Amino acid sequence: MTGGDRMVGSHEDVREQPPGPGDVDLGRVWLRIAADVWRREPGWLERLAGRLLRSPGLARALLTTPSLLLPWLIASVVVFGAGAGAAAGTGQPLVALLAPVVAGAGIAYAYGPGTDPAWELSCSMAVSDRMVLLVRALAVFALNAALGLAASAATGAAVAVTFSWLVPMTAVCALALAAATVAGSANVGVAAGLAAWLITVLSGEVVAGRFTVVVTESSLVLPYLGFAAVCGAIAWYATRIPRGTA
Repeated sequence: MTGGDRMVGSHEDVREQPPGPGDVDLGRVWLRIAADVWRREPGWLERLAGRLLRSPGLARALLTTPSLLLPWLIASVVVFGAGAGAAAGTGQPLVALLAPVVAGAGIAYAYGPGTDPAWELSCSMAVSDRMVLLVRALAVFALNAALGLAASAATGAAVAVTFSWLVPMTAVCALALAAATVAGSANVGVAAGLAAWLITVLSGEVVAGRFTVVVTESSLVLPYLGFAAVCGAIAWYATRIPRGTA
């Protein structure tokens, strides 16, 4: 069989496949790379997400988020569990220090070329890249927040400490997302979020003599939120549709 015959056969194989979600143009997806992502039958969770989001394609993109897949979820549970165990033994809110890093890494790997199996397919969807990114980022953040809250509750940490790390977690996630979208690399986003949080924690140790000041000091809430807003704006701009593109 010649190369041309193989290419024709590939096209015919794709055409013979059952149709995918109604709001996805399968004629524009990359052959033999990601078409199968859309052609599999949706499960109950995907059907529920499709009804809530009013888009079967967006629901499929959400459930193929790299940091929402089972291996990543298991790793996140293990990390939070280890943090909870260490916190229970030392009495320190270690989960509050771990949560921003874990969530930031998950956000960075939520979307982008080279890490997302459905990234090329976003170009074939009726919704924008920005909407895919927003839905995925919110889902990753909510999941990590729930895991962190569960781990904190298991350690018996004070309510103030349990909830105070959500604000710095938001700032780290926004930074990781901005860096990943601007650089077009999830690894850059993870490195930026991890480095920034490490510097912040070490600065708290130098200034106040304790690591946990970065998640317990109420005066840092507004700076965290302001920084998160700036990073969010950068990510929003980086995911804009280029001028002249339909």
